[in-house]
Amino acid sequence: MAEAAERPRVKYSVQLTFIGIFFAFIAVSIGLLNTYPTISARDSVFAAKQGALSGQATVMSVSLSALEQLSGDGVEQVMALVDVGDFDLVVVTDRAGLVLYDTDSLGDSRGTPCDYPQVAAALEGMLRFDCHYTGSAFLSTVAAPVMSYGSVIGSVYIYEEDGDQAAIINSIQARLRSISVIAGAVTLVVIVFFTRFLTRRLRELVDAMRIVQDGDYDYRVRVRGGDEVSALGAAFNDMARRLKSTEELRRRFVSDASHELRTPLASIRLLSDSVVQSEGMDPGTMREFVTDIGTEAERLQRMTEKLLRLTRMDAGIAGEKSTVSLNKIVGRVTHLLEPLARQEGVSLYTEKNGTARIRASEDDIFQIVFNLTENAIKYNVYGGKVFLRVEAAKGSAALTVEDTGIGIPEADMPHIFSRFYRVDKARSREAGGSGLGLSIVSDAVAANGGTISVSRRETAGSRFTVRFPLWTGEEEME
Repeated sequence: MAEAAERPRVKYSVQLTFIGIFFAFIAVSIGLLNTYPTISARDSVFAAKQGALSGQATVMSVSLSALEQLSGDGVEQVMALVDVGDFDLVVVTDRAGLVLYDTDSLGDSRGTPCDYPQVAAALEGMLRFDCHYTGSAFLSTVAAPVMSYGSVIGSVYIYEEDGDQAAIINSIQARLRSISVIAGAVTLVVIVFFTRFLTRRLRELVDAMRIVQDGDYDYRVRVRGGDEVSALGAAFNDMARRLKSTEELRRRFVSDASHELRTPLASIRLLSDSVVQSEGMDPGTMREFVTDIGTEAERLQRMTEKLLRLTRMDAGIAGEKSTVSLNKIVGRVTHLLEPLARQEGVSLYTEKNGTARIRASEDDIFQIVFNLTENAIKYNVYGGKVFLRVEAAKGSAALTVEDTGIGIPEADMPHIFSRFYRVDKARSREAGGSGLGLSIVSDAVAANGGTISVSRRETAGSRFTVRFPLWTGEEEME
């Protein structure tokens, strides 16, 4: 017995994969939530500081520009009239960069050079603003030139350290972090429960597949909801039903095939044993036994050929398709079966309406017409009739085979195309039937894109109708 295929080991958990993906998405979202508002608030403070400090520096510069030349006493008098109490440091320099005014309470830098880069830029006639956020305070500086009659006569430098605005931003950041932690924890819990619920349903499907794989085709999964997983469960249940039906058909086919093959083999063995064990058998009896053996061998050969043909059809091995004339096929079949019809006392009638050309395998079409006509002859009554009619209309080519025989009971019609199915088993065996002919016909019709139906005639007998798409190509018939 062949060993069962090794089941693949699960290397990656779908639940952990989902959790990882969602966690990464949450982390990115929380990162943006904590970064973007802070950056926006910081930029807003920068803009506000630039406007406020630049405006103050301009006011001081304009006030000092009334002096034709900057001096310590003159600057002191002007600056006394300007409000400088809100700034941490205000410095006024002359044209050479020497400090004339300084609000630094820790030291007097008057008369010393001012080496701030902002002051150097202001002495070149430019207004320069700089702001830096340290996390605990905003450090802002601005330097503006003091102009008199279009010439730079000095500069004003302002420095401010604002911790209040930084405290507000830090408070916003702290609240955002708290909200982010709570939201992240809640979301993570929800994701864990969601992925556990989803993967549990997937695990149920995997377990069900393994159960069915082990041969329990009656097992079904419970379908809940209307999402994709539910649709997958419904598809699995349908697949299990189909597998069960296929397995039942396979077992029945094997059983029927074994039984059908065993019957002629048993007859051949019995006849051959009789010949071997019977001493002094007369030539006439010997010839009769050998003839019976040959008959059973031919029956066995026909059955084997039909089984092989069915196997090729099941494997999808189709004959080469070409343009086929139903009229010509019907003519060939009636010519071949005319002797059998005379032997059975049956009359053959054909009717051909239109040029019925189809695109199909010529061997398959011949087999279809031959099997239907042969059955109509064999299962007819003495003096009966068989009608073969070919019609081409409305885009389809139709072949109708009717007989005036014993007919098919309504209860048997849904099963007559099943393999090894016989309506009258005793008469079928007597006529040499194996129960495979109509199954071959049905498979051949389907393989060539056609349909087949069966019905009872109004008076007596059966009617088989086969339809194929009509071929309208320009190829010439052979």
